[in-house]
Amino acid sequence: MTPVSSIRNLGPAVEAACAQAGIMSAEALRALGADEAYRRLMEAGTRPHFIGYYALVMGLQGRPWNDCQGAEKEALRTRFDVLKAEAKKKGRSEIEATLNEIGVIPRTSL
Repeated sequence: MTPVSSIRNLGPAVEAACAQAGIMSAEALRALGADEAYRRLMEAGTRPHFIGYYALVMGLQGRPWNDCQGAEKEALRTRFDVLKAEAKKKGRSEIEATLNEIGVIPRTSL
């Protein structure tokens, strides 16, 4: 097993968060892919943050965290926003999620 922190851009804090989410190795993280891994991190209590997501995606591609720009970065932001919204919706009861969708209850942040 290769440590998660062996992946570019990912250090001990991400490795600890991954362990808390049940992702115990770099191989497991790569097999999950960035979106599923980040979804699991949020479910395990990691607060969503675009830069963390962005660094994970870039790291899994073997790229520096700040390598992405323009349309590629905008596409990543869209993917992140979807993941965050799904996590938020999952954290609410079904009725709360429905009421939120139609604007009856105030939005909450993760």
